[in-house]
Amino acid sequence: MKTILVTGCAGFIGSNFVPYFLKKYPEYHIVNLDLLTYAGNLENLKEIEEDDHYTFVKGDICDRELVESLFEKYDIKGVIHFAAESHVDNSIKNPGVFIETNVNGTFTLLDVAYKYWMKEPFIYKKEYEACRFHHISTDEVYGTLGEEGLFTEETPYAPNSPYSASKAGSDMIVRSYRHTYGMNTVITNCSNNYGPKQHDEKLIPTIIRKAIEGESIPIYGDGKNIRDWLYVLDHCKGIDLVYHIGKSGEVYNIGGRNERNNNYIANKICDILDELIPKDKSYKEQIGYVEDRAGHDKRYAIDATKIENELGWKADENFESGIVKTIKWYLDKYKVLNK
Repeated sequence: MKTILVTGCAGFIGSNFVPYFLKKYPEYHIVNLDLLTYAGNLENLKEIEEDDHYTFVKGDICDRELVESLFEKYDIKGVIHFAAESHVDNSIKNPGVFIETNVNGTFTLLDVAYKYWMKEPFIYKKEYEACRFHHISTDEVYGTLGEEGLFTEETPYAPNSPYSASKAGSDMIVRSYRHTYGMNTVITNCSNNYGPKQHDEKLIPTIIRKAIEGESIPIYGDGKNIRDWLYVLDHCKGIDLVYHIGKSGEVYNIGGRNERNNNYIANKICDILDELIPKDKSYKEQIGYVEDRAGHDKRYAIDATKIENELGWKADENFESGIVKTIKWYLDKYKVLNK
């Protein structure tokens, strides 16, 4: 059985990915290394906690001794690296944590993998020739767009927040291990994910939660900031494809082709809530505007042509189908759907 180290599985995307991955690939054993910071929650993985092909280890990706021990104990033959500090607001308040986790943590994982899998630069040890390091990143490394255009894999990096700068730094370290040491690496840069198990602080869960609690729904600035929205399971399927058949050393952008601004998101969610759990007035009346985030990027949008054409990936959900599934999941979580 092949063992893969998957970091940060108790977070949003990782906790959607691992159950999908284990079901599809029963020949794999997954070791989940997660520090369980504010965004990590083992409740997200209840469905697999008894699975014989899954092992949870609480620990820090920056802890080199721990990471080395996991490679030795489980004979790790692949890494899929989700673990990251990812909330932009938090990075503005406390950027040091983001540099430590996202940059130093990624370096630690890469360097341990390099020394465990390879004899020397460009020479893999026998039985480790197929080992791959897959780094999960973000479209935010590219900065912001004007009213037109899309991010491609060739777009120059121009990160604008401490979070995106830390992810850009980690991408560059992965790139350097490919070019300097010949490591088998791939990078995926995704657009904004949404769906089940997302942390309550993020935009869509916040809108849903505030709406059903009868509180003001806070929207930054004028609400016209645009993001390309990607349903989390579609992202997981893209990661699966890139990890297994993506070309070594390549970058693949994964985007949903679902550009929506924050006003649209808030109003759409309120429309759906008005249908599912109506009250005497529309939830839209709770929408309010708050001071904009410092350095708030205006628009992100990904061109997913490369992964679509080269690997045959396609998003199964559009925003209008995915958001209904998402809302119903949260209403079930908050136990309000069938009251």
